[in-house]
Amino acid sequence: MSRLLLVTGASAGIGAAVARLAPSQGWERVVVHYGRDREGAEAVAGDIRAEGAEALVMQADVADMSAIAGLFARISELPSGPLDLVNNAGIVSPGGPIAERTPEVVRRVFEVNVFGAFEVARLAVAYMRAHEGGGIVNISSAAARLGSAGMYIDYAASKGAIDTMTLGLADELAAEGIRVNAVRPGLIETAIHAKGNDPDRLARIGHTPPLGRPGAASEVAEGVLWLLSDKASYVTRTILDVTGGR
Repeated sequence: MSRLLLVTGASAGIGAAVARLAPSQGWERVVVHYGRDREGAEAVAGDIRAEGAEALVMQADVADMSAIAGLFARISELPSGPLDLVNNAGIVSPGGPIAERTPEVVRRVFEVNVFGAFEVARLAVAYMRAHEGGGIVNISSAAARLGSAGMYIDYAASKGAIDTMTLGLADELAAEGIRVNAVRPGLIETAIHAKGNDPDRLARIGHTPPLGRPGAASEVAEGVLWLLSDKASYVTRTILDVTGGR
């Protein structure tokens, strides 16, 4: 049975890099999920198809629980088989100190990064139980352990929740053979910095990791897909830092 990979937030950045790399690592079908950027998702899907794999572009707002249910309803209509999940969709609010972290700002970050990720994981597990298993990699952030003071403390807190979810879910599902891990990227060359109103962030601090440079989304993708692969068959409940030593 061909392997199916669902990558949420796959229209850009780390999600796009994971989806593009997947065919070369053995995935024959990839669901390219997006929230708003259909053009980006279609570009990713075109690259996947060029590698000889099947790409299915699906939209859903992961802050909307009914939309996530609709996403999995569409996935359930596909030919059955194991499902691997890269739980990647996430947002960052404009950077600033705690005084600017209003309830509305924090709520939106948690609706996408935590509540959405939980619901995606919940429905993915239900699918896996009915369709020959699979694995999960949650995308966290080094901010979860660094705190991101004065900039993205709400984002950091949301990713701390993802770390904890990963540990608990790994324990819960281990007896069923469903492995759950996470990846914590560091300073990575993606558009997330511009979305946080700090497009020059990497120019200022990209040299600060011990390796002396920011990372590429493709380097994160390698770690994500390794964790889902049979090469990591004895790895679960692990949070992999891809941070250049930061």
